[in-house]
Amino acid sequence: MLKIENLTVKVADKEVLSDINMQLKPGEQMALLGPNGSGKTSLLMTIIGFANYQITRGDIIFKGKRINELSIDQRARLGIGVMFQRPPTVRGIKLRQMIQLISKDKFNTDKEASLLNLKDFLGRDLNLGFSGGEIKRSELLQLLAVAPNLCLFDEPESGVDLENIALVGKLINRILQKNKDNASLIITHTGYILDYVQADRGCILVGGKLHCMGNPKEILETVKKHGYEWCITCAREKPKKQYHQSRK
Repeated sequence: MLKIENLTVKVADKEVLSDINMQLKPGEQMALLGPNGSGKTSLLMTIIGFANYQITRGDIIFKGKRINELSIDQRARLGIGVMFQRPPTVRGIKLRQMIQLISKDKFNTDKEASLLNLKDFLGRDLNLGFSGGEIKRSELLQLLAVAPNLCLFDEPESGVDLENIALVGKLINRILQKNKDNASLIITHTGYILDYVQADRGCILVGGKLHCMGNPKEILETVKKHGYEWCITCAREKPKKQYHQSRK
C-alpha cells in the first residue's frame, strides 16, 4: 500500500526527516509514536504532499506508483486521506457542502452526522466555533465520506476528553473496516488511542529518524518507563545482549 524509501525532507532549509524507511501492507495499521517536535506531523504532511515539505532524497510509493511530484489533490484522488490535528476554519463553506463535494457512492450525510452527534453542525461553517471533540468528529465524518485506502491520523486523541476518545476510536475502526485492504498510519503522542484501535506494528520517530519497530503496546510501555531517549539507543536490547554474552 505504502512504501517509503530513504526519505529525507527539509522545511525552510532545515532537515526535519532523515533517511526514513517504512512499509505499510494492505490492511495493516501502524502506530507512530514520538515526542513533540520529533517530525511525526512532518512525515504525514510530506506523504499528503504539502509544498513546503521539500523532499531532498528518497521516494514515496503508493500502490506501486511514485507520488513525489503529485499535488495534494492528485494524491487524494489516488486514495490517501488525512485527519488533521489542527484543521483550519473555513468560512463560507458549510460542513454539509464539504461532505457533498468529497463523498463517494451513496453517502447518507444526515444519517452519519446524526450518529456522530453532528447533524446540528451541518449548516455551520467548517470548524467555526467547534470544540476539540467536535473538530475530530467532523474530520472523521469527512474521512467516512471520502473512504480512502490509506488513512493518516494525526494525534486523533489530542484535545479530546476521555469519553470522546472512545468514540473517536470507534469511528477510526469504522473507516478502516469499510475495506479490508485499508491501511493506516496513526500518529500518537500519548498512546491513549491504542486502547481503542488495534495497531499491528509500532515505531518511534525522534529527531527526524525512525527507531524501534515492533509491538506498539510494548514500545509504549517502554516509553512510559524509560522515555523516548532510552529507545533511541535500543537500550531495551542491551540487557538481552549482556545476558547472552555472559552465558558464553
